Amino acid sequence: MRLTLATLCALAAFPVAGAPVLQTPIDCDVGETCYIQNYVDHTADKDYIDFTCGSLSYDGHKGTDFALPTLEAMALGVDVLAAAPGVVKGTRSDMRDQLLTKENADYVKGRDCGNGLVIDHGDGWETQYCHLKQGSVQVTTGEVVATGQVLGHVGLSGRTQFPHLHISVRHKGRVVDPFSPDATADTCGESQNALWTDPIEYVPGGLIRAGFDTGIPDYADVKSGAAGRATIRFDADAMVVFAFGFGSRPGDSLDITITGPAGEILSTSVTLEKQQAQYFRAVGKRTPKRGWPKGAYTGDIKLLREGRILDQTTTSLTVN
Repeated sequence: MRLTLATLCALAAFPVAGAPVLQTPIDCDVGETCYIQNYVDHTADKDYIDFTCGSLSYDGHKGTDFALPTLEAMALGVDVLAAAPGVVKGTRSDMRDQLLTKENADYVKGRDCGNGLVIDHGDGWETQYCHLKQGSVQVTTGEVVATGQVLGHVGLSGRTQFPHLHISVRHKGRVVDPFSPDATADTCGESQNALWTDPIEYVPGGLIRAGFDTGIPDYADVKSGAAGRATIRFDADAMVVFAFGFGSRPGDSLDITITGPAGEILSTSVTLEKQQAQYFRAVGKRTPKRGWPKGAYTGDIKLLREGRILDQTTTSLTVN
């Protein structure tokens, strides 16, 4: 694996002694109400791997992305928290929240982090918090902050396609992976020296959300949270279950089953053919001539990798 000087300088081995101990920097239940989409890239050039030698990263990624499942979750307000005590070095809070497109790329040029701040933890250590919601930053330059203090809210500012907090850890300007702080630039594998106060489980991919609808929803509605219904009419056009996931690998599969008052309606397996940061799939059936039997329905989704269940969820529907 060929390494560039820039990468060797960006991600180097560090003694853990003296490093800040970090609290989870977002007020959510990781794995339940939020998830980690990307980790620090441990390779150079166009290759990328996360600290476990897995694929949850991208070329040159210098932090950890704690993601929310939908834009609706972002709108409700999720606090960004100080991972460790320190002094605020600088802030920005005036950039608008938006999905990055070709049309608005110039707006974020040079301001990829969007709204956010940097905290100095002493001895050359600092953390940077990116993509906060416009106007939400609650601290000022020079302010002393405590561990767990609210800094602002998760947003969609800067160079991003989904609502999340990007947190970078640096020592004397060099990137440190908080999951593997003693790793060199060209190594990966589980570390025993993570900087987190409480261990954060590595999840190599999973299901973000699932739901019922009366047709295949637009991907934008799946990501925003607009897709999905708790009830439908018995004579709706169709009954569809969708699954929204992250971190797919070629050969993964989704086993989807719909069950209603009269028993099983549909059972199928969908193969995921490529590696994707995020994806969604939908399956269903057109409504029979007499309509769907009224009552309770469930959609059971299992994500399998190499024949083993990686994640699973159930979604519910009432037919009136």
